[in-house]
Amino acid sequence: MWGYLSLLPVFLAFWAIAGIWTVRCGNYPPESCVFSQVLNVGAAMAAWICILRYHQLRDWGVRKCPNQMILWTGLLCALGTSIVGNFQEKNQRPVHLTGSFFAFFVGVLYFWLQVLLCWRMKSLPQPGAPWLGPLRLVLCSLCMVVLHVWLLRSASAACEWVAAMLLFILFGLFAVDFSSLGRCTLHLQPGPNSLSPPASPISLQVPL
Repeated sequence: MWGYLSLLPVFLAFWAIAGIWTVRCGNYPPESCVFSQVLNVGAAMAAWICILRYHQLRDWGVRKCPNQMILWTGLLCALGTSIVGNFQEKNQRPVHLTGSFFAFFVGVLYFWLQVLLCWRMKSLPQPGAPWLGPLRLVLCSLCMVVLHVWLLRSASAACEWVAAMLLFILFGLFAVDFSSLGRCTLHLQPGPNSLSPPASPISLQVPL
């Protein structure tokens, strides 16, 4: 039974891919205004997905340090996406390229860390069909090839579009991982002024 949270990655993939191919050019208004809004909304949804994924991995037993590293790379990817949308290459090229680095290179690192985590921790749940893991590996590899071509061609716009589509598809695949995510666990720590703190943190199951 798929939970409604699985719709978030699907909506992000369709929203972003349809948006960037409908607007096409983001250097001149009014297209640049629409392009900025599309990427800002997409960045917000990507950050939300990264946070949900962090809590899901935590509940699956992933240690805090690697989980936080994965989270921060995902949040930097979302930040870079917003920067790309708001600082057009024609007007602010250095800032635009900085945002592109966070959005694409750090974004690819985020998904490579996900692939590596699933490979190292065989005990992690693997929702969906068996071919989803190899598909993620292929998409991450294609991203690396596109970004390599992007560097050789000095920031080719076509490579940016292709890399963006591949990353949004990878985000969309989280729909499978979120298919059974209907609730989260909140760990409540006692406050410093508590008169009778419990012996251990309290866990509450909260429907989302």
